[in-house]
Amino acid sequence: MKTIRTYVVKPSLPLRLQPLEKLARNLWWCWNHSAIELFMRMDMELWEKTYHNPIGLLGNISQERLNELQADQSFLAHMDDVVHDLEDYLEQPRWYQEKHKGEPCQVAYFSAEFGIHESLPTYSGGLGVLAGDHVKSSSDLGIPLIAIGIMYREGYFQQYLNADGWQQELYPDNDFPNMPMSLVRDQNGAPLHISIDLPGRTVKAQVWNITVGRTPMYMMDTNIPENSLEDRNITDQLYGGDHEHRVKQEILLGIGGMRLLQALGINPKVYHMNEGHSAFLGLERIRMLMDEGLNYQEAKDMVIASNVFTTHTPVAAGNDVFDLNLVGRYFRTYWERFGISQEEFYGMARKNPYDPNEAFCMTVLALRLASGLNGVAELHGQTSRGMWKDVWPGLPENEIPIGHVTNGIHLRSWVSYDMHALFNRYLGPHWRERTYAKESWEAVERIPDSELWRTHERRRERLVSFARNRVRKQWENRGANRRELMVANDILDPEALTIGFARRFATYKRGALIMSDMERLKRLLGNPDRPMQIVFAGKAHPHDVQGKEVIQRIVKTAQADDVLRQRVVFLENYDLNVAHYLVQGVDVWLNNPRRPLEASGTSGMKVPVNGGLNCSVLDGWWPEAYGPDLDNGWAIGNGEEYEDTHYGDEVEAKALFHILENEIIPIFYDRGTDGLPRRWIRMMKNGMRSICPVFNTDRMLMEYMQKFYLSAAERMTSLNEDDRKILHELNQWRDLISKEWQQVKVVDVNRVGPEINRIGENLMVQASVFLAGLIPDQVIVEAYHGPMDSRGSIEGGQSQVLKFTGEFHEGVAQFKGELDLASTGNHGFAIRVRPFHPRMSRNFDPGFLVWG
Repeated sequence: MKTIRTYVVKPSLPLRLQPLEKLARNLWWCWNHSAIELFMRMDMELWEKTYHNPIGLLGNISQERLNELQADQSFLAHMDDVVHDLEDYLEQPRWYQEKHKGEPCQVAYFSAEFGIHESLPTYSGGLGVLAGDHVKSSSDLGIPLIAIGIMYREGYFQQYLNADGWQQELYPDNDFPNMPMSLVRDQNGAPLHISIDLPGRTVKAQVWNITVGRTPMYMMDTNIPENSLEDRNITDQLYGGDHEHRVKQEILLGIGGMRLLQALGINPKVYHMNEGHSAFLGLERIRMLMDEGLNYQEAKDMVIASNVFTTHTPVAAGNDVFDLNLVGRYFRTYWERFGISQEEFYGMARKNPYDPNEAFCMTVLALRLASGLNGVAELHGQTSRGMWKDVWPGLPENEIPIGHVTNGIHLRSWVSYDMHALFNRYLGPHWRERTYAKESWEAVERIPDSELWRTHERRRERLVSFARNRVRKQWENRGANRRELMVANDILDPEALTIGFARRFATYKRGALIMSDMERLKRLLGNPDRPMQIVFAGKAHPHDVQGKEVIQRIVKTAQADDVLRQRVVFLENYDLNVAHYLVQGVDVWLNNPRRPLEASGTSGMKVPVNGGLNCSVLDGWWPEAYGPDLDNGWAIGNGEEYEDTHYGDEVEAKALFHILENEIIPIFYDRGTDGLPRRWIRMMKNGMRSICPVFNTDRMLMEYMQKFYLSAAERMTSLNEDDRKILHELNQWRDLISKEWQQVKVVDVNRVGPEINRIGENLMVQASVFLAGLIPDQVIVEAYHGPMDSRGSIEGGQSQVLKFTGEFHEGVAQFKGELDLASTGNHGFAIRVRPFHPRMSRNFDPGFLVWG
């Protein structure tokens, strides 16, 4: 075979235009409307052809056009302004520098996907888009965060539908040299390589750097000549391949990501695992710390203290579970290096570490190797505590240490150009810099109803125009005739009530729920005076046959007759570009999953900032945002959960139609003499005021900082001080606890006072606890108390610490305390004992809890 020697060709820009390349290579431009407008000015047709990729634009624009631009004083002034804005953005102190001076808190953020922009197709859906918005807000806030991920050669699949409406997949190669990223090089100028060890071989990966404002992203890629064909394909597709392929990708993400940080000389204080895909980083961190001289338990304590884990899904299929034999082939060297048994190693990733029949779960591994644990909405935190309670046997579900940080969106990325200009005019500049400040959004009252409505109408018109062009191309690709293509020019009405439904087509999201009563739906769609129309978009996973069937049903239904063909469209290949048109142009965003299977669902958060309203089941984020008194949208049902899913679907479909017929459509079409829907506009403003300052990633990152990052960084610093003195003391304490804990027991419990008590009084409780070889300072004794349910269990109880009385004889210590009697009814209490050390990272270590 011929030897092929590669080289890269870069654009040749005139000296005066060279700042354009600096702009193109910092993805700050993708949430700066002036920067986007600058690139569009260069060549609008080429901008669309390169799919809004400035590197592709600069590499393909004609020299003749460049010569014109360098002589265009208006363009040069525009460019200089944008360059100045970027430099100012990069240099000025941000929220973190102002609020947390002198508190070093560098965060390494690991994610399997990042949705930054459509020109970087390294995402599949909500998880990746959330990660991308997380990175953007870390830049805006000045938080010292480094993002770690994988650069997939084919990314996620591109979707098209065949003539029968069946989803097909394409996997075109990404053109890395023409994407806004660059290879990381070592001190000799050669591409930096990191290595991971797989059975019988070493695999290398090169590293790409992507700059997102102030935040660096590092993406690993195994498609290099040094690797075998099999190993070059490790980074071929996002969520592609079999379980073994997934294991190799997750080894690269977690273990390779740690080795990448080491190669770059970066030593973060905090490690954030965005979903369980990166949980192997915990194992690699233990190995690396043991190589520094720590023992296994010390290294594990250090890792737990500084790891944060966010779980994103309450659906079982969304949590990676691997066969033990498969894991064993790849990780034997790890349990041997740790000095633990194979079963103990597997136990780190099992709910019950002693169950030999339980597989290896990445979510459980992450839960066991982190001190900061959270779901992505209040309801999801509650659901997660129920899902993973067996990791903490004996602990009441309400005390499972999984909290929540409700997701948000990067508002500046999702607000339309038109609405952005309107906000600048009436809200002033503070809304951009302080998106989390409620006072910034109170000023929406200043926006004249007529201007707000006309601005929103322009966005709906652009959505309709975009949909018509897209559908015409879709039909051309399916072989439609000329008459059918003419129909595509007139689909949708730019003045009709427009509903959007776009998301991953998993069956629990019930994409076709609104089609459960076709006669009723056709009456709404075909009403000549008050028409309604629906725009669908979304992908099913290539292996999800049921999801594909839902898409096919929607597409076939939309072609059933002339009314449906005019009023229902499905836009293929849902991505960030399509999402922008949808969330910026629809009147109502529809979300109807089966509760509680929607963890958060950020798509609906992108609608209010653009003047749209939400109609959703009370799942994910919506229970926190919706309120009848807020008048900011609609709720389908009252938060019910149904064991019989078919019955639940029927009930909620009827509820949806009732809302459409009796509230949404009448309010939208109730116009005054000036043609304005005053009540609807009031709801638009209510949505902006109540949702925008809360459900954004600036607020979300600030919450992560306060709840998890700062405390994790403080623990990491403390454990490293004085030659790791505290860490060694903690290890000695753990050795003692492990040795003595099986003998600890509650030997006697007494309640002082009458059996019937009055509200407002206190109940005295005493407990005698045998501590074996421990002393009272090494445990916490608590009374867990609260109302009793009909099954004889304490429901939603709370704990009260009992104080050591000073009596300690022959290993038995006396504790007592008072319980507040704050409510009437049947109550109960139980005594429990847990280990305590002032420097332990978690209040509840799995498996260490004694009840009596």
